[in-house]
Amino acid sequence: MQAAPQALFESSLTSLPLIQRGKVRDIYAVGDDHLLIVTTDRLSAFDVILPDPIPGKGAVLTAVSGFWFKRLGDIVPNHLAGLTLEEVLPDADERAQVNGRAVIVKRLRPLPVEAIARGYLIGSGWKDYQQDGRVCGIALPAGLQQAQQLPEPIYTPSTKAEVGDHDENVSFEQTVEQLGRDLAEQVRDVTLQLYREAAAYAATRGILIADTKFEFGLDASDRLTLIDEALTPDSSRFWPADQYRIGESPPSFDKQFVRDYLETLDWDKTAPGPTLPKDIVERTAEKYREAQKRLIGA
Repeated sequence: MQAAPQALFESSLTSLPLIQRGKVRDIYAVGDDHLLIVTTDRLSAFDVILPDPIPGKGAVLTAVSGFWFKRLGDIVPNHLAGLTLEEVLPDADERAQVNGRAVIVKRLRPLPVEAIARGYLIGSGWKDYQQDGRVCGIALPAGLQQAQQLPEPIYTPSTKAEVGDHDENVSFEQTVEQLGRDLAEQVRDVTLQLYREAAAYAATRGILIADTKFEFGLDASDRLTLIDEALTPDSSRFWPADQYRIGESPPSFDKQFVRDYLETLDWDKTAPGPTLPKDIVERTAEKYREAQKRLIGA
């Protein structure tokens, strides 16, 4: 039986200046033009960082993002730089701490918008639809059921909140006010193109991508660039196609499993988050690994 990987809740690199610790990622400066991003095993749910890490989660997210960055590179460039970990972290002990979960990226200007594509009616979208037949202000046909595939994927942006704050859904026109029309339309169109391409591939691997979120930045030439992560179990709802049923919330290969558990607790969804039982941690880790195995065969 394969031993469970050692969990990393927080990295501690001393050779590079720490810029910030996000919900999942620790970000270090590499000179003026690059960053080292370490994807830890921290798990956030309802925008709260939970006290228990999910062993191996960061390595799964790094591998899955790397796969998608390469596969979708003809649609939009990404933030990966051509530097190796050895060049950035000459100390072997520091490399060992983050090996398999760290990437070196270009330092870009992030856009203040989370770009969300939805292909199925689930989660907050389903709740919105039940109230007024709309999802984030977008009118949908009457009579749709929970988890039903939408006639066409829709784009529902949100704000990008600081750690501890909640993202808020915004209208497309609000992103026009923030970004300007040309850039806002480009973000929307690229988001939907990425989703369609990824969903078509994932379906051949037995996974339905119900929804996903992307983040973008601009380089020195104002070129739109995909940053952060791409189509991971943290940023997406992955459903096993063979267990999908219209009218019910399917099981998932992502942190929705943890959200569902947390919904059973008497917790107000504010920090500090509750401790997770050992079996929830182990089963969540299994779901992340299964998503990686199905998608990229690793």
